[in-house]
Amino acid sequence: MTTATREIAYQPDINFDLRQEDFADLATEEMLINMGPQHPATHGVLRVVLRTDGELVLEAIPYIGYLHRCAEKLAENMQPFQWVPKTDRMDYLAAMNNNHAWAIAVETLAGIEVPERGKYIRIIAAELNRIASHLVSFGTYGLDMGAFTPFLYAFREREYILDLFEAMCGARLTYSYIYPGGPNYPAVQDSDAFPPEIAARVREFLDYFEPKIDEYNALLSFNHIFVRRTANVGVIPPDRAIAYGLSGPCLRASGVKWDLRRTRPYDLYDRFEFEIPVGLAGGEGEAPAEVVIGDCWNRYFVRMLEMKQSCRIIRQALDQMPKDGPFKAKNANKAKLPARSVYFEAENPRGQLGFYIEGDGSMIPYRVKARGPSFCNISILSEVCRNVLLADVPAIVGSIDIVMGEVDR
Repeated sequence: MTTATREIAYQPDINFDLRQEDFADLATEEMLINMGPQHPATHGVLRVVLRTDGELVLEAIPYIGYLHRCAEKLAENMQPFQWVPKTDRMDYLAAMNNNHAWAIAVETLAGIEVPERGKYIRIIAAELNRIASHLVSFGTYGLDMGAFTPFLYAFREREYILDLFEAMCGARLTYSYIYPGGPNYPAVQDSDAFPPEIAARVREFLDYFEPKIDEYNALLSFNHIFVRRTANVGVIPPDRAIAYGLSGPCLRASGVKWDLRRTRPYDLYDRFEFEIPVGLAGGEGEAPAEVVIGDCWNRYFVRMLEMKQSCRIIRQALDQMPKDGPFKAKNANKAKLPARSVYFEAENPRGQLGFYIEGDGSMIPYRVKARGPSFCNISILSEVCRNVLLADVPAIVGSIDIVMGEVDR
């Protein structure tokens, strides 16, 4: 049996020697795309309007205000200790750190002296919350980039910290634990804010968690696909980071070695030895070759390094802390606020959180203002999201690590 074949002569009728004007009818049109306010990659109730030309983002304009709750005005109508629960809800992923900053601002104005043991306790709580916050950033950022497994691991480790907080103060998200004058009396302990069994559980957690950080770096940080999605993307030079008022990991990832715990120590941070991680260039240290200082990968990786340093601080605090004694100043809730003003900033997981308080001699502040790090960090979004691909926008927004409750005060 034979198969009949025939040759077909291909005669192309398309002229491939075309000029640019021949494509005029195929030119793309600019389009406005709303990312949010419910988009999962916006990390809160944030709306970003993207002006695009095909896959290229020409402009990104953030719109805020969806969570505005008049927090600052409320602070001007209640005593400082009554406003502590409101600080929990500004950055609900780092409530202990917000409690801490507000407490020191009030203590500075009112002249309240906290016992040494109370300072150690709240530093331990603040650094545990820093780890918990960075774990959420690690897990959700991996989720933004299409990696689901790190999210499960991150929340598993965070549960250990939340269990510790529950034992310390009875809460797992909004703690209201660190009050002006020292740690508040816990809900489940009658005699001590930080009994020995809690200290033993903290050490047990550190022994378990520290080796996990290297495992997660192998799982996500140095994953080839993750590196390609984040390296040399959303680069923020150090001068632009400073000009926009960036702080925290966003500033340090650009190579600026600035951390208030070291440069302007508060409480007892000057007693601890720890490093300040900064952005790495490609091939420097553990950084992959594609990495550029100030890019998305560095903003992510600085947080991974900071978790190790927080573990170092907590261990030193546990070793140095007096085993017993007072941990809270007496009658701190009845202190009057002198007719002067103070401004205090603390190093929160997202950057520098500042509180301005003006007193008038009564127990209620005359004026209160907050400087939220997320509010300042998000201000650079319109510049860093210019002339990038549409798929890069979630990577950039996620690397800034925004909490909208802190932006909309």
